[in-house]
Amino acid sequence: MRFRIFGAFGNYYHAARLSRAFSSKSRLGKVDRRIHQQLPSSPARTRFAPSPTGYLHLGSLRTALFNYLLAKATGGQFLLRIEDTDKKRTIADAEERLYSDLRWAGLEWDEGPDVGGPLGPYKQSERTELYQEHAKKLLKSGHAYRCFCSPEKLKELARRRASLGLPSDYDRTCDGIPSDQSEERASAGDPFVIRLRVPSEPPEYIDLVYGLVGKPNQNMKAQNMGETLYEDPVLLKTDGLPTYHLANVVDDHHMDITHVIRAAEWMSSTPKHLTLYNALGWKAPQFAHVGLLQDSGRQKFSKRKGDLDIRRFDEQGIFPEALLNYVALYGWSHSHQSDVLSLSELIASFDMKFTKGNTVVEPHKLMYLQKKYATRYATEGGPQFDALVDGVFDAIEQEFRRPSWNPGSKYPSPLKGPELRTRVARVLKYTAKNYTTPRDFFDNYKYFFYEVPLPEFKDNSGKMYTVCREIAAYTSHDMVSIFMQRVPQHWSECALKEAMLGLTEHIEKTTKNLREQGGWIDESGQHPYEDLEMPILKHKDAYKATQLYLRWAIARGGSGPPMHTVMAILGEDVVIQRLRELCDLLSKERSKAGKVGNAKVENSEA
Repeated sequence: MRFRIFGAFGNYYHAARLSRAFSSKSRLGKVDRRIHQQLPSSPARTRFAPSPTGYLHLGSLRTALFNYLLAKATGGQFLLRIEDTDKKRTIADAEERLYSDLRWAGLEWDEGPDVGGPLGPYKQSERTELYQEHAKKLLKSGHAYRCFCSPEKLKELARRRASLGLPSDYDRTCDGIPSDQSEERASAGDPFVIRLRVPSEPPEYIDLVYGLVGKPNQNMKAQNMGETLYEDPVLLKTDGLPTYHLANVVDDHHMDITHVIRAAEWMSSTPKHLTLYNALGWKAPQFAHVGLLQDSGRQKFSKRKGDLDIRRFDEQGIFPEALLNYVALYGWSHSHQSDVLSLSELIASFDMKFTKGNTVVEPHKLMYLQKKYATRYATEGGPQFDALVDGVFDAIEQEFRRPSWNPGSKYPSPLKGPELRTRVARVLKYTAKNYTTPRDFFDNYKYFFYEVPLPEFKDNSGKMYTVCREIAAYTSHDMVSIFMQRVPQHWSECALKEAMLGLTEHIEKTTKNLREQGGWIDESGQHPYEDLEMPILKHKDAYKATQLYLRWAIARGGSGPPMHTVMAILGEDVVIQRLRELCDLLSKERSKAGKVGNAKVENSEA
């Protein structure tokens, strides 16, 4: 008899299908999920038990967070335990990375390998004698047996079962060995493993997410083929080290764990674990299995493939608080109107309302939260805003130190040190609602920090851009003076806005005059832009044209705050320098256009 789950991921179903297949309402009745969605009335002891065979990824961070929230919401304790018995696949720096990545994300543990605690040690490699002791108890009670089958025999059994389309479960060849013979062979040095004797009817259990879960009927396919299938998982390996099943159960019991929140892929292992609890006479914790996080191709995230390694989010400049908020929204529902929930707000509102089924992760949701937290930090100020400024400041300085960075020899050096940091803080105050990462911030607003070369003027919005450009070309000599006449000695946003209104009036009058005289006329009396139809600009259109012109000249066409704010941040010297640079360029274009017009006249006369 056996308990096995198949599906798209090899050895487990989609959690919702598993729940339907394994329900047994006729015996235990319908479970009211609302009861199990409530928090326990007493403090919960939870744990996060990663293996150092890979780095912390998005799915494992969510598991840690849910267990952390349950402990903190009930006034309990959150433990960190390192399951390091798989020496072959252990990565040298993975354990230290687990500590640093969890702390970067904002999760601290009450007990663990590096902080100690009353029920340690908290690394499985330091608890081997305890596992061996309990394995011997299981042998003595008859709930386990030694298996002396060679790896070759087991591989052959697996090949035969695979050819029949069956799982590679054990056939209990060694189950019938008398206990005295088993002891004798073990004492003689014959290699063996210890297997759990799984009952024909593994125990049912109530899952806090899926309700009643139990075992389906016998595997009729195997019976019809004359095969006997026994799950009987290995508990203790030939080297004396435990497998996950034994160590997990022993540790949870001895560390007084009351609740286990883990991914739905472990639902197939839970009956085995409950069998162990029953065999050892222990009370099992309550289990809650949450759906898997999947990528856009509906494949689960895996630490072994490096999927969304948490360190990558840190390196990109993602806020820890935004990332925790992000993962909390997958597989858990809340009653707040806003999805923006800080860690303290998550603790205050946490309950067991987990959603069934797997979830596809949406990257744009993280960017949405990133903008919300940036706005919150900029509004509130304080240490979090200072940390944001420092992160952007460091990223920009690093960019300026890159060997490939070179804005051109004719431009002055970029801002540095305190001046750069102050500028970053001012720009962030105005642009936080669009903030995503330090890299994007620099790309979008680099004109604030060094002299960006004047870009080619692109006609992206029809005649408005064209009119603006040509007006500037034919009034370039007085454009700066017209603007500066309207700026009082005090360089401020309010004064600059008034100056822009004055420039708007100038453009309105210019377009009106040009339309009345029939278009552009250069010094030779020609129309170098004969195909330009001069529209009548209303005040709001003229103001838009002013904004476009100044954004091209001063912000180098970049996005950002309103232009009076941009100019206030940049300062008078930089603004005048950039305006003059553009006016010089447009004057040259005007001269060139005039020469072309004269050439046309001479050719026509010839």
